[in-house]
Amino acid sequence: MKGRVVSINISDKRSVRKKPIKEAVLKTNFGIEGDAHASSKWHRQVSLLALESIRKMQAMGLKVNPGDFAENITTEGIDLLKLPVGTKMTIGDNVEGEVSQIGKKCHTRCEIYNQAGDCIMPKEGIFIKILRGGSIKEGDEITVSSKE
Repeated sequence: MKGRVVSINISDKRSVRKKPIKEAVLKTNFGIEGDAHASSKWHRQVSLLALESIRKMQAMGLKVNPGDFAENITTEGIDLLKLPVGTKMTIGDNVEGEVSQIGKKCHTRCEIYNQAGDCIMPKEGIFIKILRGGSIKEGDEITVSSKE
């Protein structure tokens, strides 16, 4: 299964919309350099959300874009919710990640939830831990391999 990186997004605080950047450095067992969620202390190092999910919210009339749901990587062409925990993926030429969590519990109502009455990240976002770091950029291919 293949897809692509539509947007790479970071923020210096948690639970806020993230700003897009053209390229990023991902560190092994840490996440994206410069992002508030990066940490070797937990398994939710990088978050992914499909552009297809964002389009659902746009169809509801919301003016939202990649990064607005606080996802680190916006993808296209991959059904993220069909990837079980343990699934490995390669992003770009050399970054390797492993799905570590599907969805999340929303403890506090985010800006998007308050605006729309719903937020897709807790239901349709996934998290990966970084097994091998490197650089990625917008447009990079994402290759999903089966769970090992």
